[in-house]
Amino acid sequence: MKRTNQLQPLSREHHLGLVLSRRAKVCANDVEDIAKHWTALTDYINQNMTNHFKVEDDLILTKLEGYRASHPQVAQVIDKIAEQHQKLYQLIGLPSLSAAQVQELANALYDHIRFEERELFPLAQHVLSEQELDAIYDASSKNVKREKENR
Repeated sequence: MKRTNQLQPLSREHHLGLVLSRRAKVCANDVEDIAKHWTALTDYINQNMTNHFKVEDDLILTKLEGYRASHPQVAQVIDKIAEQHQKLYQLIGLPSLSAAQVQELANALYDHIRFEERELFPLAQHVLSEQELDAIYDASSKNVKREKENR
């Protein structure tokens, strides 16, 4: 399914996360490699994804709540996204680091992004109104919007 223009900025934000998580999945058990990948992943989540998660939580998931009864898949997707967000924040708060923990965070981030691209976004563009999708676009970070993007 082609991504609707209103959700394309959120998809663009995912690209860097996929690249970073793919690289970190093969993190060596070396202090420098662990630190490099951990910093890249946590910086991406803490700095680049703050607004992204806010848009998802406030505009996508909140709006989808109204469709729980009429679309059975909605409840599953909302619950899974909430669980994944919690897991990501739990992992980035770990007090000590190992290559296995870096790989666990990388896998969690990768799986989360793929789930959003394959499940959440297609569901949102199918269920949400044009106005709701426009609000998502408007709230998306400016640095991932294209000047001539048609909505």
